Amino acid sequence: MGKFVISKRTNGEFQFNLKAGNGQVILTSEGYANKSGCENGIESVKKNAGDDGSYDRKTAANGKFHFNLKAGNGQVIGSSQMYDSAAGRDGGIESVKENAPGATIEDETV
Repeated sequence: MGKFVISKRTNGEFQFNLKAGNGQVILTSEGYANKSGCENGIESVKKNAGDDGSYDRKTAANGKFHFNLKAGNGQVIGSSQMYDSAAGRDGGIESVKENAPGATIEDETV
């Protein structure tokens, strides 16, 4: 089962990573000014993860593949790592769909 890990960036902002059961990071959030914003972002990921239309599949200038998960309002709530293939990217999306809804939350800022 997956888990969300809340951490603090060097600039003081909060962020979360969604990790698959094997510990691999599959989604990273933007920076949030406060922890409650970060927690709201996690809830938004849980809510939107199952909707295939919420994923923006992209190809970077260097030919690598990645995706963004968007909320209902179109705002990006999480971004993936870079993948070598479109199939890898699509596997990452399936992993978010599978892991996010029931993921636990681990807060490393306390």
